[in-house]
Amino acid sequence: MIVNLPYSALRAFEAVVRHSGFSSAAVELGVSQSAVSQHVRSLEEWLGRDLLVRGARQSRPTREGEQLALAISEGLGRISDVCTQLRDKTRSDRTIVISCLPGFAFNWLFPRLIHFDLAHPDLSISIATDTGQHPFSGADADIGIRYGLGEFPGYQVDLLMAERLFPVCAPALLPELRGIEDLSRHSLLVDENLHHGAASPTWEFWARQCGLILPAPLRTRRLGQSNMVVQAAIEGLGVALGREPLVIDALCDGRLVRPFAQLTRSPLSYWLVRRHESKDSQKVNEFLNWIRSEASAQPDIPPPAEL
Repeated sequence: MIVNLPYSALRAFEAVVRHSGFSSAAVELGVSQSAVSQHVRSLEEWLGRDLLVRGARQSRPTREGEQLALAISEGLGRISDVCTQLRDKTRSDRTIVISCLPGFAFNWLFPRLIHFDLAHPDLSISIATDTGQHPFSGADADIGIRYGLGEFPGYQVDLLMAERLFPVCAPALLPELRGIEDLSRHSLLVDENLHHGAASPTWEFWARQCGLILPAPLRTRRLGQSNMVVQAAIEGLGVALGREPLVIDALCDGRLVRPFAQLTRSPLSYWLVRRHESKDSQKVNEFLNWIRSEASAQPDIPPPAEL
């Protein structure tokens, strides 16, 4: 007999364990952090035991919680694979599924997709946002746009674009930022979901590459997604380390400005990832030609703002 399981709560719990916290799990599931917390608590009450050791920044599973999370991941993963296969059999051959990071989708891809729709009215684009913390699955998408070092074994991988790093802020903050030392009077906006170790494009990396010393102490405001970092900078909530593709449009239309001249090349880039057999797919090739054209047409970084 199959027990009547609380599937929503199980899925929420597995996401919390995988992300080591409630915030990122909520973003993945598209619900509030409070909703995720309620799901996990209801699951613990249903089972009659604690499943998580909750911390201020991270939550880790208990021994029983780790066993349950693994079982959920394996079980739901298998169900997902079967459902994907069934959907693929009925999905129109004129639909292209793109998997990419939420920040890249929101700040760079979405504003440009209208150009693709106008040029290819016979094709439909479906966007599946992905945190990028797990390997690309060719069963879930036709093309993955991934951020990293380009190491995706088993797939066809091509460089889409590199990026440069430089501080950005709202124009209203500009008079208060005459030198690097003035950063001590502002919050530095930080994307807490950069999981690339020493290769992560951090404030410290930018300062080191530019031969600068960040002032101390520094105040930071940590946010769960890169698009939230960009929006917080636009709202004047602090100074962000701009990643070129994610801020170029806001720079060009004046919502953001560069307070300092120093910039450096990021250690990470954006990559097009796909199955090797997709080289024979006309729809995939049409999208690849289009997105490469958009990347090459991206405007250059505006110069630093003048006081």
